[in-house]
Amino acid sequence: MAGQAKLGDPGSRVANFARNHPNKENSMPCRRPLILALAALSLAACSDSDNTLTIDPPPPPEPEPVPFAELYDQGVDRYLGMYTPMTSETDGDVVNHAFGAGDGPLCLTGGEYTMATRDQGSGELMIFLEGGGACWSDLCAATEAAAPGIPPFGILNPETPGNPVASWNTAYLPYCDGSIFSGDIDVDLDDDGMTDRYHRGLKNLSAALDVVANSFPSPERILLTGNSAGGFGTDYALPLVRKLYPDVPIELVNDSGVGISRPGLTDQLTEEWNSGAFIPGSCGDCIDEEGHLTNYHKYQLAEDDNLRMGFLSTKQDTVIADVFVGIGGAAFEAELIPEMEELEEAYPERFRSFIADGNSHTFIQAQFDLEVQGTSVKEWIGLMLEGSSDWLSLID
Repeated sequence: MAGQAKLGDPGSRVANFARNHPNKENSMPCRRPLILALAALSLAACSDSDNTLTIDPPPPPEPEPVPFAELYDQGVDRYLGMYTPMTSETDGDVVNHAFGAGDGPLCLTGGEYTMATRDQGSGELMIFLEGGGACWSDLCAATEAAAPGIPPFGILNPETPGNPVASWNTAYLPYCDGSIFSGDIDVDLDDDGMTDRYHRGLKNLSAALDVVANSFPSPERILLTGNSAGGFGTDYALPLVRKLYPDVPIELVNDSGVGISRPGLTDQLTEEWNSGAFIPGSCGDCIDEEGHLTNYHKYQLAEDDNLRMGFLSTKQDTVIADVFVGIGGAAFEAELIPEMEELEEAYPERFRSFIADGNSHTFIQAQFDLEVQGTSVKEWIGLMLEGSSDWLSLID
């Protein structure tokens, strides 16, 4: 009959269950979970948006530490970007950049500061800091003028046989400020109201490095090097070069400015030249009780893991030991060797030294072929730049 459920029809079974269990309609399987689920969905749909559960995004990752950030906070980079050359004139394959007179870069007695670049189309860059004495209240024996051009000697001469950087682009920074590229003070010696010494090493260095960065904006790696006062100057140039080239590997070769001193002298020079911003306030022993800079070099290596150092000296360098530090050759040697060993022990993968017998001064221009244990200076630097496992510390 139409409208009636037949036996065996699913609808008849439901109807029979309802007649026989009038109080158990909620006991059918899955009915309660379904009702609860629908209720939950209804509440969620009707809830106020202010009560909606939100998940905060994860915090951004901590920024990578910036090498020498403390020195930048102390103002060592204060002159970067401030000075441009008055003239830039080409002479053969060299461009000479001169800064004129005024409140910017100057040499010790007020003469014009100039520097030079040579572009050979290379992806690699050598920055060379020239030497030339030092000048302070107890002794003034320093180069007072900057000459144009690039001297054709040793590592600076592309024609030198076996020169490992013959094809590299070159920036040549003359030295004429008397304060090993670090000073920032004008001195009136006789209180007559006139400046007698212009210790503007930091301005000279900063202005020259700006030229370097503009001339060679994207090198694949950098050799930062210098001899004598320029060797000491690499200490001060390093944080500025790193500021201008944040990600470029730096190979630092310090020729005969390795930081051996005497008690009180380094502190005196730092004060007289107003170069204290280069010493991090957090590093109380960067200048140790003996006046040495070994701990400062450790600080530099700790700050910058994209840096390697190679130091060169003779055992009794008479210019440093006798003339400027005044401790004599034997005492210099007694300090030099353990200080170099200490640096290598602290950074065995990134520090090496080349220590020759005798008391001569500087290698990379005047004694590029000098050998220690059968390896010449230029070969030793070449091994460093090649990343060779044969780049080892050598001592006569």
